[in-house]
Amino acid sequence: MKVIFAAVFSLLTLIGSSQISHKQWDELVKKHVTEAGNVNYEGFIKDKEHLNAYLTLLSNNPPKSTWSKNETLAYWINAYNAFTVKLIVKHYPVKSIKDLGGAIYKVNTSWDIKFIKIGGEELDLNNIEHQKIRGQFKEPRIHFAVNCASVSCPRLRNEAFVASRLEAQLTDQTKYFFANKIKNDLSNPSNPKISKLLNWYSGDFKVNGKSVIDFINQYSVQKISSDADLDYLDYNWNLNE
Repeated sequence: MKVIFAAVFSLLTLIGSSQISHKQWDELVKKHVTEAGNVNYEGFIKDKEHLNAYLTLLSNNPPKSTWSKNETLAYWINAYNAFTVKLIVKHYPVKSIKDLGGAIYKVNTSWDIKFIKIGGEELDLNNIEHQKIRGQFKEPRIHFAVNCASVSCPRLRNEAFVASRLEAQLTDQTKYFFANKIKNDLSNPSNPKISKLLNWYSGDFKVNGKSVIDFINQYSVQKISSDADLDYLDYNWNLNE
């Protein structure tokens, strides 16, 4: 009897600690997102039942305390990206995600719309990015994994983030972003033109005594000078179609 009880307890523990599958999201982005991150929103609209099924899965299965760090982070990144697509699909056609809300930051912008329910909690995109992700994880590469449906944003990855490969995926996203000559022009090492993301969230990149320049040089093939004069490119908020 003790042996049976132990086996059942072990099985329940395993079930309770296991992460959910992001297979549905993986199939959707492989089908409707190019490698460069261009999104076919009309395709997502045709597959909205599939999208809604994945969002329901997320809503009913919030991260558990038994999940690993990578399981939880992969969950929240996928949730942010999938619910962003849902927001666009709901209002499509639209020129920019910024057209869906007001202009007062953290009050009534598109990122402040409470349309997300996860585990009984009502959330907006800002809640996910700043509380669930940035607030819990000191991981600057997440800025190149979450996608804000805009041209200047890092690409929407055309595969789901998963715990087993999260480290490699985050590194690849970051390297890809700095290699994109439209989003970052590093051709002049002493006066590069970089994304405003590096300015808006500069504190996130200054970890362990490193500078924003150190962070760029860690992931970019094109290196810039340690005393470079950084200029920031205008941000293109047009939809990433």
